[in-house]
Amino acid sequence: MDEAILIEWAGMAIRWLHVIAGITWIGSSFYFIALDLSLKKRADLPAGVQGEAWQVHGGGFYNMVKYLVAPARMPDELTWFKWEAYTTWLSGFALLVVVYYLGASLFLIDHARMPMEPWQAVAVSLAGLILPWLGYEALCRSRLGRNDLLVGVILYVALVLLTLLFCNVFSGRGAFVQIGALIGTIMVASVFVTIIPNQRKTVAALIAGGKPDPIWGKQAKQRSLHNNYLTLPVVFLMLANHYPLLFGTRYNWLIVAIVLLMGPLIRHFFNSRHAGTGSPWWTWAAAAAGLVAIGWLSAQGPRDAVRADGRTPSPVAFAQAEEVVLARCSMCHAAAPVWDGIAAPPRGVVLDNPADIARQARTIALQSVHSAAMPPGNVTEITAEERAILAAWTAAGAPTR
Repeated sequence: MDEAILIEWAGMAIRWLHVIAGITWIGSSFYFIALDLSLKKRADLPAGVQGEAWQVHGGGFYNMVKYLVAPARMPDELTWFKWEAYTTWLSGFALLVVVYYLGASLFLIDHARMPMEPWQAVAVSLAGLILPWLGYEALCRSRLGRNDLLVGVILYVALVLLTLLFCNVFSGRGAFVQIGALIGTIMVASVFVTIIPNQRKTVAALIAGGKPDPIWGKQAKQRSLHNNYLTLPVVFLMLANHYPLLFGTRYNWLIVAIVLLMGPLIRHFFNSRHAGTGSPWWTWAAAAAGLVAIGWLSAQGPRDAVRADGRTPSPVAFAQAEEVVLARCSMCHAAAPVWDGIAAPPRGVVLDNPADIARQARTIALQSVHSAAMPPGNVTEITAEERAILAAWTAAGAPTR
């Protein structure tokens, strides 16, 4: 089988696994957060029980009880919710390798911003996952880590600054995936390094009749709190690399900064509802305002945008636009792509003849005028002036003469 086809199918299979694992992890996480917040204390509950909740689903009733200490008789089997998180990260990292590391020259590197060899880009990406996580661990274990609000503010500022850095090192698509992978790494590492080990130590102490160290629970709770508020932003970032107006525009880093605020606001609404402390509807108004701001920012075009002016003939003849497309796009977007590693025209878009170029005018405008998504990483070195030619052509209604 052709190597390009094999890589394409491997990416598809891994992506499917990643989505399945992510659904199970996020689903169980959200469920237990809602359950924990909805527990009610009752006078007749057994000793050591924090609270209970009655739920109905699938035609049956469930009585959920949470013990703060080991029950009088430990069950023979205890379910640990960990493999959902581990599988999500492992499949996500595999996808990162298959798509972005093996295809670094197309999807990770921006040749017009910071030219690098593929191995250099991969090294920077790996360092960008490991070093920030180590910094996060050090922060949470320091004296500053005792203040949840302060840790949250520091974490937010650090993620925004890292996003700005990644957007100036990698392509826009690569930067979004990088910051999403970093957040996912922080979340899963918290499960692997802190939450599960501390739960195991707590369970062992309770079974032995001892008293668990309170710091174990505090550490696990803090990491779970962070994971709760980071989930929605990381989901957005994983989806955003399919939308050029988000990652391929000049204020892409600021879009991420807004999303890092919107996600926790939405979670705050649901957490408050589950806890019975009210319905802060203002959070939706704030999230809507953030969405409007993102829409405005995404409409500002790519960083190197050049509007049709005195340097660009107006109106632009179709032959000029066709020349740009054939020179910068058709090596991949052809019936038989000639770019190494591309087995078929991406998304079925063919741009190697006049009829198809005219038919795809809207897509060309979205990908190469309103954003710098294409060519990916500017691998074919399209110039700002050439983008201006495409802008003038599409703005005039994409004439075919």
